[in-house]
Amino acid sequence: MSDEKKANNNQSAKPASASATVAKDIYGGAPKTGGYQGNKGGQGGQGGGNRGPRRGGQDRGRDAARDEFEQRILDIARVTRVMAGGKRMNFRACIAIGDRKGKVGVGLGKGADVTMAVNKAVNHAKKDMITVNTINDTITHEVHHKEGAAKLLFKPARSGKGIIVARAILELAGIKNVTSKQLGTNNKINNARCTIEALRSLRVADKTAKTPKTEKVADKTQK
Repeated sequence: MSDEKKANNNQSAKPASASATVAKDIYGGAPKTGGYQGNKGGQGGQGGGNRGPRRGGQDRGRDAARDEFEQRILDIARVTRVMAGGKRMNFRACIAIGDRKGKVGVGLGKGADVTMAVNKAVNHAKKDMITVNTINDTITHEVHHKEGAAKLLFKPARSGKGIIVARAILELAGIKNVTSKQLGTNNKINNARCTIEALRSLRVADKTAKTPKTEKVADKTQK
C-alpha cells in the first residue's frame, strides 16, 4: 500500500512540475497576469510622474489665486424660508475681500451650510471689485453717502488716526487712517454696501487742469 501511494504521488507531481517548467520558460518564472499588472502599474507610475508637475502647477496657481485676496467675515446668520412642506433652514454670509492695495469688494451668499454660503459670497465679491483712490494711506476727499437706511461720513485723517467705522472693509482697501461717522442704521450688510458705494465715489483731483479765470485776469493786467 505504501508503494501504491508513492506511485500515485509521483504521478500527481509530474504534471505540476511540467506546468511549472513551461511557465518558467515562457514567462520567466512569473505568472502572466502578475507580470502584465506589474508592467501596467509601472506605466501608470511613469504616467503619474509625468503628470505630477502639471497638476502641481495648477494647484500652485489656485493657491496663488486664493491668497491674492484676503477675506474677512462681516456677518453670518441663519435664515428661514417658509415652504409648502414646512420651513427650510439656510445660512447667509456677508464676506469682504481685498488685497490691501486699493482693490476691495463685498459679496452676499446663501447656502445649506456655512462653507457653501461663504464660497458663494466670495465668488460674488470677486465679480464686483472696485479700485479705491487713496493718498498717504487715507482717502482723497470727504465723502458723505446714503444707501437705504445707512448713512456714513468719511473724512481724510492724519497718520496715526486709525479707523473706527467699517474697519474691515477700509483695511482691505489699503486705508489706514480715516475719520468716520455712522449716522444711520446698525445693520452690518447695509453699512457694508454703503461703504463700498462711498469708496466707489472717490475721485482724484486733476492737478494739470487749467484755470481759465486766472488766465483772463492775467490778460487784463497785461492790457
